[in-house]
Amino acid sequence: MLFSEIIRRKRDGDTLSAEEINAMVAGIASNTASEGQVAAFAMAVLWRGMNRGEAAALTLAMRDSGDVFDWSDLPGPAVDKHSTGGVGDNVSLMLAPIVAACGGYVPMISGRGLGHTGGTLDKMDSIPGYVSQPDNTLFRKVVREVGCAIIGQTGNLAPADKRFYGIRDVTATVESVPLITASILSKKLAAGLGSLVMDVKCGNGAFMDSFDRAQELAASITGVARAAGLPCHALITDMNQPLARAAGNALEVVNAVEFLSGARRDARLEQVTLALCGEMLVTAGLQPDRAAGVAAARRALDSGKAAEVFGRMVTALGGPVDFIENPAAHLVQARFTRPVLAPVSGHIRTIATRDIGLAVVELGGGRRRADDIVNPAVGLTELVDLGVQVAKGDPLCVIHADDATQADAAEAQVLAAYEIGAAPEVPVPVLRIID
Repeated sequence: MLFSEIIRRKRDGDTLSAEEINAMVAGIASNTASEGQVAAFAMAVLWRGMNRGEAAALTLAMRDSGDVFDWSDLPGPAVDKHSTGGVGDNVSLMLAPIVAACGGYVPMISGRGLGHTGGTLDKMDSIPGYVSQPDNTLFRKVVREVGCAIIGQTGNLAPADKRFYGIRDVTATVESVPLITASILSKKLAAGLGSLVMDVKCGNGAFMDSFDRAQELAASITGVARAAGLPCHALITDMNQPLARAAGNALEVVNAVEFLSGARRDARLEQVTLALCGEMLVTAGLQPDRAAGVAAARRALDSGKAAEVFGRMVTALGGPVDFIENPAAHLVQARFTRPVLAPVSGHIRTIATRDIGLAVVELGGGRRRADDIVNPAVGLTELVDLGVQVAKGDPLCVIHADDATQADAAEAQVLAAYEIGAAPEVPVPVLRIID
C-alpha cells in the first residue's frame, strides 16, 4: 500500500480504512515512511480531520507498535489519570497514592515538561535517588506491592507515537484534536489500563484556551477511548490561574507532601484532586458514584494512608526512606529567594498563567530545548490566587532563583502577569464532567 495514496485520500477528505491507517503507522514506526510523508499525513489530518472510527484505528495501531502491558494478574483494577498540562499542576503526586490507598492500582507513565507547562516526571526526578525510568520488572513489582508507581515512558511504549509526535512538533500540526487524542490514548492503552480519567485544562494557562476547544478534545478522547475498549471519563478544569500555589519542580513536590500530610492544602488544588480521584474510583468500579468516590478519597487522605503509600513508593523506587517526614532535608534549594510585592492595592483581577509558567522556564525550571538540563530548585511559591484582595507592598509570590539577576527577570515577568483592579468573577475549579 503506497503511503502517497493514503496521504492523497486523506488530503482529499476521504475516510481512511483501518488497513490504510495500520499501514501508515507501520511505516512511521519502521521509518519506511519518510519524514516528509509523515509530515504530509499529519497536515492532511489537521486539515481534513478524522472521524471517531479513524481516530480509534490510529490509536490502536500506535498502541500496537510496541510493548503493551498486561495487569490482569493484579488483585484490583488498573486505573490512571492524564492531564493535558498546566501551571502548578502537581495533582498526580497526590492522586496516585490516594487512589492506591482506596484499592486501585495506578501504573502512571508520565511525561516531562512541555513549553510553559511542568512535567510530572521532572518533579519526581527532583527526589534524590528516585528511579523514574525503571525496568519493567521493577515497575511491575512496585505497582503490585505499593499500589502505584509514577515513572517515565519506556523505550518501546508506543514508539510510532514518539516518532510521529516529534515530526508534528516541528511541522505546526500538534493542535489536531484526533492526533492529540491518538497520541494520549495510544500510550495509555499500551500501559494496560482498565479505565482512564482525563483532566482537560481550559484557560489562559492551558493548551486549550477556550471552553469549546477543551470540550471538543474531552469529547474526542472519551469517545475514542470507548471505541478502543477503554472506559474513560473527562473533567474540564480551570487553568486561568496556577493550580497549586507553587510552580517549579522541587517546590511542587514540597507542596504535594504538605498536601498529603495535611500540613497545608491549597483549596482549588484539593477540589480538583479529590474530584479526579472520585471519578477514577467510579470508573474502576471501586465506588458506586461520585459522592462515594470523593468521600473515600478524602478518608484515605485525612487518615494519612495516602501519605504512607507515597512514602513507600518513593522508597521502593530508590528515594529516601524518610522523604514524606522531611522532604526539605533531601530536596535541593535555590540559593536566592525574594518576594514580589504588589505595586498597588486592589483585587487580583487576572493572572496571565502561561507567563507564570514561562517565568519558571526562564529561571531554569523548564526547557527551551529538549536537551536542556532542568534546575529542580527554582520556581515560585506563595502565588496569590485570583480574586484575593492585596494592599500595596503585599507579596504576590516568592521567587526561588540561582542569583539576583535571574530573580530580577522573573520579578518583571510576574508583575506583568498579575493585573490588580476590581474584584473579578472567579471560575470554579471543575467546569464540567463528561462521562
